[in-house]
Amino acid sequence: MNIQFEGVVVAVTGAGHGYGRAIARGFARLGARVFACDLSAEELKETAETEGSITTAAFDLTAKGAAAGWIRDIETAGGVPVGVLVCNAGGVRGQSNRPIEEVPEEDWHAIFDINAHSAFNLAKAVAPGMKRAKAGRIVTISSGAGLKASLTGIQAYCASKHALVGLTRQLSREFGPYGITVNSVAPGFALSNAATIRQYESYGAAGQKALLERIAMRRLGEPEDIANAVMFLASAQAGWITGQVLPVDGGT
Repeated sequence: MNIQFEGVVVAVTGAGHGYGRAIARGFARLGARVFACDLSAEELKETAETEGSITTAAFDLTAKGAAAGWIRDIETAGGVPVGVLVCNAGGVRGQSNRPIEEVPEEDWHAIFDINAHSAFNLAKAVAPGMKRAKAGRIVTISSGAGLKASLTGIQAYCASKHALVGLTRQLSREFGPYGITVNSVAPGFALSNAATIRQYESYGAAGQKALLERIAMRRLGEPEDIANAVMFLASAQAGWITGQVLPVDGGT
């Protein structure tokens, strides 16, 4: 199977580190013209230090109009509609597990803004171009927490990832007649950012051993594991796969 993206315009969010960095670099190595965004300009600079073409933009994706403006800039620069959109930006926004009665409403909204609302706004922004082209791929990065309760214990994280899975499935029905596929990758436990490292360390030696024993492959995931799944779903070879959630979790 020879997967290539020569000349394809690919937009990747949350590309400053972890999954997003691996995804952006993977597409660039396979010939895509990659546009990557994140909050951190410094991290994006490091992401772009790789084989291939990666154009970066540092901004807050949750700001009003930010997603639409970025997609508009990409289509102007690229001269064609976005061919692949990867909605990877997300996370717990620095929050930790608390009883629901102690969670401020603004903390709930902050997680939904980045995990679910940004994906909605990005899909809305690429829709006209993809529909005109009658082609396109959208891949969201959900989580095992979008399919069951979350190991984080964070209510908004779990609920927003479930919402992202629902959005993925609904958009697949809307976009299918236009030749556009919409799928999701649901990562298992991987040490992909500071939050997951803190979470893993909090388990202690016994908890870490128990976690690994629940994984058939007996190892944690790596960003490249997720990137490989995304690139497959974005490829021509996955042209008749849509509305699906692919767990990439080592057999958890």
